[in-house]
Amino acid sequence: MKCPYCGFLQDRVVDSRESKEADSIRRRRECEGCNRRFTTYERIDEIPYMVVKKDGRREKFDRQKVLSGLLHACEKRPVSAGKLESLVDETETFLMDSPERERSTTEIGELIMNRLKMLDTVAYIRFASVYRDFKDVREFKEELEELLTAKEKKRS
Repeated sequence: MKCPYCGFLQDRVVDSRESKEADSIRRRRECEGCNRRFTTYERIDEIPYMVVKKDGRREKFDRQKVLSGLLHACEKRPVSAGKLESLVDETETFLMDSPERERSTTEIGELIMNRLKMLDTVAYIRFASVYRDFKDVREFKEELEELLTAKEKKRS
């Protein structure tokens, strides 16, 4: 915590008290540079992380919804629950790192697909078919051909 008097970055907490409403914590701090005391208040961050849908609507980020989609894509595939949980954590961190507290479904979907591609190509295709909303077999085939071409380039 930066001292409001001298700008020093080191302090110590002298006293902590919960507010009467229990929605914040009041802390008395003492600067280790100038020894002056000041008060800070800590509150729970209640602004939700938002996802901007393709049609412009905004909705709260739902970890369970992402995990559910990944579980469907990885059904009967050799992908551990731990890896899926890790991917959901990474997705949530990606959203939390946004200065505007929101990300588009396009950004989130691309992140997930790139990670899934490294974990399991079949799960990647399953996820992509739903995410990209393939209209017909041709679009599905094009995605498979891109995947095969990338795999052949990797081997060369």
